[in-house]
Formats: sequence, structure tokens, C-alpha cells
Amino acid sequence: MKIISLYNNEKQLIKRSISGNRQAQQFLYEKHAPKMLSICRQYVKDVQFAEDVMINGFVKVFENLDSFQHRGSFEGWIRKIMVRESISYLRKKQFVVYDDEILESRPKESDDSASILDEEYVQQLIDNLPEGYKMVFLLYAIEGYKHHEIAKILEISEGTSKSQLFKARKMLQENLKLKGISPQVKTRGQ
Repeated sequence: MKIISLYNNEKQLIKRSISGNRQAQQFLYEKHAPKMLSICRQYVKDVQFAEDVMINGFVKVFENLDSFQHRGSFEGWIRKIMVRESISYLRKKQFVVYDDEILESRPKESDDSASILDEEYVQQLIDNLPEGYKMVFLLYAIEGYKHHEIAKILEISEGTSKSQLFKARKMLQENLKLKGISPQVKTRGQ
């Protein structure tokens, strides 16, 4: 017996979701939720809060689904909503501080079991960055935004964006060196 997917055409799925078809909406949610939770988790340290952010993001996705113009990928459109929702959450919780001086007495990693560079360890290193550094780093290095775009999104100057990225990279490199990992950083131009 061959199983045929009812919603294999994303345009049709989106159209049905706009018209209020709950099954189509559920399918869209289930298709994209794991990746979107991962995106929210990059910004929001606590998984439970990241889930809340993702759910709020999906509410916005479904409220604004009719504004998706099928230019570019649908996943990319959802991703932008999740990133902005994560940033909005952090702003509301007042976790983000853009400061030129961050205390150097931040706690150092003490877990020697993370000697290999796996995804979870990298996320832990990023989570340990001050929130301002972290947001700029993620927007630039992961999401691919340029500094003028980051400045607009975060309502900071372009110079602050560049400075925060520089400091984030430096802090990440120092933490890797403490673990005996020699960072080979290949970056695109600032």
C-alpha cells in the first residue's frame, strides 16, 4: 500500500492554512517546529522559554500567513519571525545590555569532559556570552545579517554591532584556548 501525502505542495498547504484548515496548520507546525525551536534556543538559553518564544512565533506566523508572498523560502520567512520573536523576548526580559565593558570575572567553564567540539558544546560556549555579544554574533555568523541590518534590528549603531561581534569572537576564542582547542577562525569580512 502506498501512502500519499495530502499536503506535499507547500503553496497549497499555505493556502489551506490561510483559509483556516486546522489540519494544514498542524502539518505546517509539525514540519517546521523542530528547526524553529533550534533557532529560538540559540538566542534563549532556557529550553522551556525557547519553546514559549517558538509558540508565540508560530502564532505570528499564522496571523500573518497571508502576507507571505512566496518570494524566497517559506522556512526562511518563518526563521526571520522566530529570530525577531527571540530578540523581542530578550528585550522584554531586559537581558540584553550593550556595554563596552563586560566584567572579566565571568565564570570559566570547568567541565573538562567537553574536550571535543560538538554542537552541544558550541551552543554552551555561545550561551555563556553576554546577551548583547550573543545576539550580534548569532545574527551575523549564523543568520548572515550585515552590520547595518543588525544595527537596525537591535536599534544600535553599526559601530556597536561591529564591536560586539569582535568581542564575542575574542571571548569564544579565549574560551576555546582554555579548553586546549586552537580556534581556526575563518570569517567573512566585517
